[in-house]
Amino acid sequence: MSAAGLGLQSVHHVAIIASDYARSKHFYTEVLGLQVLAENFREARGSWKLDLGLPDGGQIELFSFPSPPPRPSRPEACGLRHLCFRVADVDSAKQRLEAAGVAVEAVRIDEYTGMRFTFFSDPDGLPLELYQAG
Repeated sequence: MSAAGLGLQSVHHVAIIASDYARSKHFYTEVLGLQVLAENFREARGSWKLDLGLPDGGQIELFSFPSPPPRPSRPEACGLRHLCFRVADVDSAKQRLEAAGVAVEAVRIDEYTGMRFTFFSDPDGLPLELYQAG
């Protein structure tokens, strides 16, 4: 069965579990500039859930859980490889991240598409990509 057969339209959200909720909330809202849609404390789980909005309607759900186990990230661990954000100007976005104290890799060119991209990490080491499309 193809994706079209299921009626898939887009990615609705990506869920991230943070080791330090306040630190990750600051990173995603203040450094990346994502809009807070809702924030709820789930008493029964001792867990925060923060819904963050992207301009295209996509969302990131940021969770906290008591003592989450570490997840392998690099080099090339099985599972989610990275989360990529499309930007209009990768150089400008890179400069803004670096001004905020975020380490960003050198901008590279995608060998298949010819588009420019770079990588950086969130506070827990989750690989994030900036991709200048079109």
